[in-house]
Amino acid sequence: MSLDSKPDNLAILRPAPRIISREEHIISRANISESALKVLYRLSNAGFQAYLVGGSVRDLLLGREPKDFDVATNAHPEQIRELFRNSRLIGRRFRLAHVRYGREIIEVSTFRAAHLDAEDAAGESLEGRIIRDNVYGSIDDDVWRRDLSVNALFYNIKDFSVVDYVGGMQDILAGRIRMVGDPVKRYIEDPVRMLRAVRFATKLGFRIDHDTEKPLQEYAHLLQEIPSARLFEECLKLFLGGYALQSFEQLRHYGLFGQLFPQTEAVLATQEGGFPHTLLMHALDNTDKRLAEDKPVTPGFIIAALLWTPMKELAQDYVAQGQTEHDALNLAGDVVVSRQIATTAMPRRFTQFARDVWKMQPRLTRLAGKRPQRLAVHPKFRAAYDFLILRGQAGEDVEELVKWWTDFQVEHKDLMESVQVRKPANRSQGHKNRRRPRKPK
Repeated sequence: MSLDSKPDNLAILRPAPRIISREEHIISRANISESALKVLYRLSNAGFQAYLVGGSVRDLLLGREPKDFDVATNAHPEQIRELFRNSRLIGRRFRLAHVRYGREIIEVSTFRAAHLDAEDAAGESLEGRIIRDNVYGSIDDDVWRRDLSVNALFYNIKDFSVVDYVGGMQDILAGRIRMVGDPVKRYIEDPVRMLRAVRFATKLGFRIDHDTEKPLQEYAHLLQEIPSARLFEECLKLFLGGYALQSFEQLRHYGLFGQLFPQTEAVLATQEGGFPHTLLMHALDNTDKRLAEDKPVTPGFIIAALLWTPMKELAQDYVAQGQTEHDALNLAGDVVVSRQIATTAMPRRFTQFARDVWKMQPRLTRLAGKRPQRLAVHPKFRAAYDFLILRGQAGEDVEELVKWWTDFQVEHKDLMESVQVRKPANRSQGHKNRRRPRKPK
């Protein structure tokens, strides 16, 4: 056990870490990004501690290829900035550095510590939620701030050992997701940890430890206090990580899905196993297959599937009140999207994509004259057609319509190929002001 001195004469007994030597693990520098190694060695040579940390260590121990590499150090952000001219400091809640090598970014963070004295008490809200996290510490402090034990392992570039304070290595070997510390306290500090527990359990094929799992349903409501923009980022990781269908099922199992998509959950709760559930399962399964085949996926299509039934039911109510189908569809789309973005702040380009797909569904039923030819060259035609297929797979009476449009595309092959030729120019034009999202861990 180690004894750490803290402000106000507070002493905390902490277990000494287990040092797993190079001979005892499978991590090789040959599998670590050259850019990450440059960062680690430059920090170490400058006299700072430097560790590979988080998901990259976990994935290397599992024999997987990490998507990105994060580094932890006792160097402060300004010192990191001085060492790396190719870096920039980001973040408000916690300052960290992004070191860029070409298209690769290595994230470098300073060891964090808990808010223990009165001056730093403002780092938490009255309910115990972390609102500011800019207190620096040592590796002994930092490890206890991390959420999951499998993500709390440190690879030491000095001797190539793995430093394990929290039993993360055992959890990896056991296929177990476990929260570091008391799960209830950690969920209150940051409710997003509940989503992360589910996401990593699904992604890794691990089971959630009993003590970590037990509070999930009881504390799911805390997600309502999280900024909507942050929840949307978590939704992207959940549904665009290649495990969308499993994530959806687990989120519903633990009562978390309804906190993210309350309108959809309300429909699913009354029509369990029916059309809405089936359509969503097909949409999410198709998303996973496209990602596995390295095909492009847009969040807008998933949003269209997630909110289709709430929108459709509301539109039917408006029609019953005397509105035209066109006006009812537009108004219902506006209302449903407005309600949703109060929970998850979806960018307009994604919600507009979903609305376009919805509005094209009735247009797909109008087959007279030249309407099909004009519709087929619409930029969202392919997405609308794919959505029509989903509706048929889910049991809607649109099978004949799907067959008609499938045959139409075969018969008008030249027309459809001309649309495909024009797409790259449109795509690049719309991409100018977009930021490249960070890959889910």
